[in-house]
Amino acid sequence: MFWKLTSLSASSPVETILDKENFTLEELLDEEEIIQECKALNSRLINFLREKAQVEQLLRYIVEEPPQDADSKRAFKFPFISCEIFTCEIDVILKTLVEDEELMDLLFSFLEPNRPHSALLAGYFSKVVICLMIRKTAALMNYVKGHQNVFCQLVDLIGITSIMEVLVRLVGADDHVYPNFLDVMQWLADSNLLEMIVDKLKPSSPPEVQANAAETLCAISRNAPSALATQLSSPGYVAKIFGHALEDSHSKSSLVHSLSVCTSLLDPRRSAVSSSMFNSYRGQHMFESPVPVSPETIGAMLPKLNDLLMLLTVASDSTVLPTTYGELRPPLGKHRLKIVEFIAVLLKTGSETAQKELVSSGTIKRTLDLFFEYPFNNALHHQVESIILSCLENKSDLMVNHILRDCDLIGKFLSSDRDSNLSGDSQPTVAASGKKSPRVGYVGHITRISNKIGQLSNSNGQIKAYLQGNSEWNEWQGSVLQERNTVENVNRWGCGRPTTLQDRTRDSDEEDRDYDVAALANNLSQAFRYKIYGNDDNEEDQNALDRDDDVSLADILFPLFFEKSRKLSRHILSHYDTYGGCMLITVCY
Repeated sequence: MFWKLTSLSASSPVETILDKENFTLEELLDEEEIIQECKALNSRLINFLREKAQVEQLLRYIVEEPPQDADSKRAFKFPFISCEIFTCEIDVILKTLVEDEELMDLLFSFLEPNRPHSALLAGYFSKVVICLMIRKTAALMNYVKGHQNVFCQLVDLIGITSIMEVLVRLVGADDHVYPNFLDVMQWLADSNLLEMIVDKLKPSSPPEVQANAAETLCAISRNAPSALATQLSSPGYVAKIFGHALEDSHSKSSLVHSLSVCTSLLDPRRSAVSSSMFNSYRGQHMFESPVPVSPETIGAMLPKLNDLLMLLTVASDSTVLPTTYGELRPPLGKHRLKIVEFIAVLLKTGSETAQKELVSSGTIKRTLDLFFEYPFNNALHHQVESIILSCLENKSDLMVNHILRDCDLIGKFLSSDRDSNLSGDSQPTVAASGKKSPRVGYVGHITRISNKIGQLSNSNGQIKAYLQGNSEWNEWQGSVLQERNTVENVNRWGCGRPTTLQDRTRDSDEEDRDYDVAALANNLSQAFRYKIYGNDDNEEDQNALDRDDDVSLADILFPLFFEKSRKLSRHILSHYDTYGGCMLITVCY
């Protein structure tokens, strides 16, 4: 006995269209199941789509802006479906495209300067080109080699993130897509591509152009060793990048992004971890051994250290940032934080020449002063901690003697720990009048650094001799530090908190209450979306902080955290001594 199952025997709607004597490409693109049929390799459908006329029309949907009176299908659906058809990676359709010069010209006509470049179509263009890089590498590279203007047009549109992604692929962020990777990199190095990208770091370029140019250059540095990466790390290009960074003191965006490239040249893995595209490009390189930094590269950076040190001076900056705990006059700013990060990475290279220059210029001493001047900027504290540890762990007696004696590290730590509340007349962080001064936010960092100093004294005679001669340190270490380490020993904690808290009295509204961490995170996220990432063109936001120039993330993270979660903040501050001053804000950042 057999049953007739109508639902299983019914043909696809695409087949119904193909059975017609006269049907159009638009009818197929309007059918919901066309992508599914392409992936299922429907032979009748593919034979139709592989024809030059159909490929040309699909490309026009991707590269040509729809007419102003076009309906939603022409404006949105057809371009999307056309892009999806190409990215199905059907070999015969891609072959029709790459083997026809006119079709390739039509595809890359999207880059022409005398036409609009919407973000929507730029995304579709990027997906198609990257698909060709992966599946038709040789044919695409041969076309690009024969049309040198493609590079210039791509760089001119680098401010569009989708176009930047194409450039990142071209310069070898995914080196496995090139069968002849070394030859391609050499050919790119012989062209003027690198020079054009570096020029986009000029202060006259818009911030989004500078950011995407820096991301592309960082991608090149992560490909070391390659001909293009070697060229970028040459003294000539390093000097040019620093020249753009310091060309205009008012262009902080150019400084930040140029220093990002220099940081990447010193430590490519560092830029890879912070890159938003790292998960997509070269994720396997995170575990590779670092490539030694050329002394010539470091030498080209050192003449500009004095200029960077001048930018760390805040006396001439009149910007004021009000916060819940007081005022910042001025806020540290992203550009100063980037300078400190660059110094920390420069020290980690182990270059003796760089160490001597940093000591003689007073740069390390200045970064240590910033540590105390901005008591709630945990991002800054993290970078300064890295600088301190690099000096202490250094085999050079010069660095250890400088950080301990010239900078008086132990003395500043002990003085700050004795009076750990924010001073009412300190600069540039001024406590709010009429309120109880909060405790400074770097006590946890002091605790961690002090413990590290104690460990290093066991293997470093110079550190050990200095500590033994400091009676105040010995007393503080044996009482305050030891007690703090005992309290912070997580192995003694019960139910996720120190057992000593059981004897403390709590506020009535905090009795047996669990804080909703998810709600807290949501409040914090909403706070960031309000104003900080608002519309820059809104007149109401003109007085808001410029996220690129005037304020760093850490400058506003602390006040927003406490503003949005007052009850939790009271709980944390009431038990602040027990937690040793390690602010929860460090984890949030």
